Amino acid sequence: MDPRLKSDVNHANHSIAAKHTDESVAEDNCHKNHKNLNKVSQVGRRVRGVDEQQERQHFYHIVNCFRSYQINGLSRVSKTYRYMDSLPEHHQKLLTNYRNHLQNVCEAIEHNYKIIELIVEDISNLFENIDYTSDGQSCEGVGDGDQALKSQFLKSYTSVDSDKVNSIFKQLVREWTDQGFNERKTCFEPILTEIDTYFKDWKDKSAVHVLVPGAGLGRLPFEIAKRGFSCQGNEYSLFMLFTSNFILNKCKDRYIHTFYPWAQHYTNNVRSADQLTAVRFPDINPGDLPTNSDFSMAAGNFIEIYTEVEAWECVSTTFFIDTAPNVIDYIETIWNILKPGGIWVNIGPLLWHNSPEFSDNDSIEPSFEIIREIIISFGFEFIKEETNVSSYYTQNPHSMLAYEYHSVFFVCKKPFL
Repeated sequence: MDPRLKSDVNHANHSIAAKHTDESVAEDNCHKNHKNLNKVSQVGRRVRGVDEQQERQHFYHIVNCFRSYQINGLSRVSKTYRYMDSLPEHHQKLLTNYRNHLQNVCEAIEHNYKIIELIVEDISNLFENIDYTSDGQSCEGVGDGDQALKSQFLKSYTSVDSDKVNSIFKQLVREWTDQGFNERKTCFEPILTEIDTYFKDWKDKSAVHVLVPGAGLGRLPFEIAKRGFSCQGNEYSLFMLFTSNFILNKCKDRYIHTFYPWAQHYTNNVRSADQLTAVRFPDINPGDLPTNSDFSMAAGNFIEIYTEVEAWECVSTTFFIDTAPNVIDYIETIWNILKPGGIWVNIGPLLWHNSPEFSDNDSIEPSFEIIREIIISFGFEFIKEETNVSSYYTQNPHSMLAYEYHSVFFVCKKPFL
């Protein structure tokens, strides 16, 4: 299965993401409320039609998914052990090295869980405008014996949830490690170059406001802000938001953590050691931003949050537009929020995460040819366009299996009327 699907196929399906009840206040908070040293705000917003209890339930469910990582991982290994124990004795002897390898896998899983504990530590305080510790209840204890809270707020986790936690580790490799450099070079660098080039004559780069929907773990908006632009990343997935909060607000230096991103990847390994490759992160200090930089992360549904007309000079999307059930919603929103003379920079494939092949959702799956016609019909002008751009997404460089996308890269301008 395509590696993006395990982390993103249900990404657009999440019915819960916090949303501020006052849109204008929420937008202002995104730019001005910096509660952390790294000048990053995670601003909560409530989804229309979703009550507070559902939000809390979903929030705690995601925490429980993270906390179930270790028990799920060790249970997977135990199942293999039990099967090996049922094999003929002379087969078991031939698998001595494999048994020893599985013991090392268990140790790697236990080590990864220590990183997870750091990710979910104090997570109740993630959002500035929503308190998940009300009534004296904190989600820090979820999964650790509070059965009453579990039954009240938690859904049972599934193998899909476990896959999503593993996908977070792969996303971490892509965005915040040396090993992810090549993926960032092919997927982020073209966007950064176009933004730098288009706004090169602006004396005050901080006057250029850039929005990055589908920001993942925040590396692309971080890089944009590092260049002096005002940038906001927008993300819907709480899996991503929990982890980006940890990286951007709690990692104070380079290479301070080590993890084993492929510890639970049992297939397509050439060597046993490949499964246990240790990776350090972050490759750059997330606090290394210019003085007075304007960088924030906002949580919620892109088309519901961003309703202010002509508010942004640039919108940047990477591996994002195919997460829409109706891509026209995305195109229309981008057209509405861009200022005249502003640009939309995009790179990515058209996997269509909500298509019947991958989900039970309603969806349309137009070709790029049709999407291009729709973009032009809104009034956009294509100023750059490339197809068959080789790109990868959260690949294991040691694996026998790799997915290569022939992505489309384009820059569209909203003309002055």
